[in-house]
Amino acid sequence: MNTLNIEGWCKTGADKHSIPMGFINFHVSEADHLRLEQAEAELQTAETPELMVAADMSTLNLETPQECGPLADCQYRVYLSSNDHRGQFHLVGHRASDGSLVYTNAVMVDQLG
Repeated sequence: MNTLNIEGWCKTGADKHSIPMGFINFHVSEADHLRLEQAEAELQTAETPELMVAADMSTLNLETPQECGPLADCQYRVYLSSNDHRGQFHLVGHRASDGSLVYTNAVMVDQLG
């Protein structure tokens, strides 16, 4: 079981800077963990810099800061770090109230148990 509490950010427009919005708490299920590992392995030989992996909303147990409110959708953005080529991911979604981009700081895929 992997429950994470990670700093979240909000970006209200393409020309705006991201602003911190507190911590986002969520659970990465075993099935999602496996999909993240598969995406990391695929990126080792792929020519694409990142992959998006759908998050299982039924097991995510998402808790966002009060000023954020609920998210309309959630995915994991998986990419390889530039210095050691290890897989990293962060949760990405859109705020239900206005569609603003919401995301967390990155976590190493291999840090999940």
